[in-house]
Amino acid sequence: MAPVLLSHDVFSYVDYARLGVVHGLDPYVTRPDAVPSDPAFAGVTWIDARSAYGPLFTLATYPLAWLPVDAAVAVLKAVAALSVLGLAAIVSRLAAWRGVEPLRAAVFVALNPLVLVHVVGGAHNDGLTMLLAMLGVAAILSGREVSGGAALVAAIAVKVSAAFIAPFALLATLRPPSTGLPTSNGRYSRPVNRLLLGVAVAAVGIGAAAYLAFGWDWLNALELAGENQGRTSHLSIPTTLGRITGLGPDPLRIAALAVYAAALSYLLAWTWRGGDWVRAAAWAAFGLLLATSWLLPWYLIWPLPLAAISRDRPLQLLILALTAFQLGARIPL
Repeated sequence: MAPVLLSHDVFSYVDYARLGVVHGLDPYVTRPDAVPSDPAFAGVTWIDARSAYGPLFTLATYPLAWLPVDAAVAVLKAVAALSVLGLAAIVSRLAAWRGVEPLRAAVFVALNPLVLVHVVGGAHNDGLTMLLAMLGVAAILSGREVSGGAALVAAIAVKVSAAFIAPFALLATLRPPSTGLPTSNGRYSRPVNRLLLGVAVAAVGIGAAAYLAFGWDWLNALELAGENQGRTSHLSIPTTLGRITGLGPDPLRIAALAVYAAALSYLLAWTWRGGDWVRAAAWAAFGLLLATSWLLPWYLIWPLPLAAISRDRPLQLLILALTAFQLGARIPL
């Protein structure tokens, strides 16, 4: 229920909220070390990093600034736990629709040890991000494209990493009627039009709230998230291969991203030709984890719910193998 915090990112969430509410500073401009006297600062690891999270998440955390730091952390742990439970419920329902055993699919997501320790225990917002993203996937699969588009935008506005689903959802709704849902003569009858309507409404609403709160400074989060690709983590695949081969991380990082770009292009083309877009998105997320030089254990939740309903056993086994690779150093025993 409350394991040791192996990552201190949750204190950054609280500190950014306190910067905005208590100190009147913009967390997309101001670093935590600007106010070292704040009680949340003692737990912050990335003291020189501005917020790299979406405006929806930042605004949602602002009420936590009025709580004691420990209470705010407990609330975020509860949100993470409820998000993973929600993911399990959604995956179970989608699995039944897609001919997959529901309990096995739910367990594949919710009982992954990296999810339990790092997403739930570490209170990372990746659980909430993927909950919103999978609500979008479920809505699109059930023909509710407006809601699906809005949910995907909300997920990206929590953390931009959810954007990997968007091109596959777009292609799935853009395909000719023979491979998509039936259309009629209404203006917003085509699935893609309904999807884009939901995207537009959510983007305008969230964008307006973000502008009122932060001006255009919240766009800095996109730049900061992209800068992670310039970093290396010890157990990323390119870094590990660089150590084994003696080539170093940089050449292998470039090669991995090039291979990933080619694989992503293939997956998008396969989706357009009528392939299962959920399965393609799951492979895209897994490929991203293999290619990135900045791999953290809670990122495993990105492909898990999609893979659980993908009907692709090799992909599921590969994700379990990547989980096992991360376990030894990421969960000290």
